[in-house]
Amino acid sequence: MYHAFARTQTLLRCAWALHGDRTHLSCRTVPDAATAVDSSVVLDELRVLDLSRVLAGPYATQLLADLGATVWKVEPPRGDDTRGWGPPFAEDASGNPVESAYFMSVNRGKRSLAIDLKDPRGAELVRELAGYADVLIENFKVGDLARYGLEPGALRERHPRLITCSITGFGSTGPRARQPGYDVALQALTGVMAMTGQADEPPAKVGVAWIDVLTGLHAAVGVLAALQARERSGVGAHLDMALWDVTLASLVNQAQATLLTRTPPLRLGSAHPTIVPYQAFEASDAPFVVACGNDRQFQRLAEAVGMRELASDPRFVSNAGRVRERAVLVPLLSERFATAPRSHWIEALAAVGVPVTPVSTLLEALDDPQTSARGLVQLVEHPQAGPVPMVSSPFGAHAARPVPPPRVGEHTRSVLSEVLGMTDEGIDALLEDRVILAPSRSDTVSGDGAGGRRGAV
Repeated sequence: MYHAFARTQTLLRCAWALHGDRTHLSCRTVPDAATAVDSSVVLDELRVLDLSRVLAGPYATQLLADLGATVWKVEPPRGDDTRGWGPPFAEDASGNPVESAYFMSVNRGKRSLAIDLKDPRGAELVRELAGYADVLIENFKVGDLARYGLEPGALRERHPRLITCSITGFGSTGPRARQPGYDVALQALTGVMAMTGQADEPPAKVGVAWIDVLTGLHAAVGVLAALQARERSGVGAHLDMALWDVTLASLVNQAQATLLTRTPPLRLGSAHPTIVPYQAFEASDAPFVVACGNDRQFQRLAEAVGMRELASDPRFVSNAGRVRERAVLVPLLSERFATAPRSHWIEALAAVGVPVTPVSTLLEALDDPQTSARGLVQLVEHPQAGPVPMVSSPFGAHAARPVPPPRVGEHTRSVLSEVLGMTDEGIDALLEDRVILAPSRSDTVSGDGAGGRRGAV
């Protein structure tokens, strides 16, 4: 059902508009020439068995789904925990919550199978599905899947072409391997919080689960590399992805500078540790950001704000000098910027080629004409909530059309039937014993399993 919907849904560009005291979503159909998508998206023959929950794993599998992969999301009959992480929720016509914004953000385009892994029959279903999958992604704690006979090593012995990816807090080795991994805990442990926030305030975390998202992105890249390697070798691989590893690797210049100096970075608010001025300032009415990336830009900034003497001051001529004299220069600029509204400074600095932007809210960014021009918010028809605005894939023309996240167990029956060849009677028996959660026969639409049987390896 969703596979066909992804091919035929009309693509809309959406923007929020304020009408009186209420905010409405307005959408327009995207011109065909601007958004034509080839009917064969790049990963349309890839099958992914998704045993992950919450964010890092689901983000990885959503990236693959965006590129056309068939993703079988296996969740317990109660559903992924994030289905209840709200408000906010998408609501039906009566105002009843039907899906959390959190779950919707990382599960579009997937097929849901609700299977109780604690029941040996449920675990066996997953073992069989692994034989029809190219990739398996999971984020159980180290060793937990062994309780169900689903550890990646055992599955790869049974299915040598299978690519498995385990996402954990600290990886499968080392003294922390058995510790659970949570984004906020990893931000604290890896130094991210210690360098985030204002100097005179407590450490702060990044406003989104940044480590989970980056780990999901790295996992998807690793999977694509393993698929390429399998084309040459004919053999799958195992990826051991850790939030810890990804965080330290993603701290780039800050991590390298700390290794060289043995001095951890300080909290600088919005400022940059090695470029000045490169931060937010307060105008008389609102904040804005200046990003002087070189000495020429600083000279133009000094002239544009009426402080030409700064450009010839020996302390500020070079970026290295400005970094050393940050405590002198930044207050001088701050005092000047506070004398006029933001629009004045943005116009003056932009006119001389100095990078400058307002500090926008997320709502303002979603409403920005650039968002509409890129088709980044689209209206998707949810089976219970009706038309729902969703952020779309950044892959643009290479992405499958957006499909709403599945309901719990929505595709259990169709996948077990079409992929494993199970009969309705066999499925009903598992349903009766609460091994699975599945729609009734009359509610199942063929095609949700994304294809017929393929030989196990």
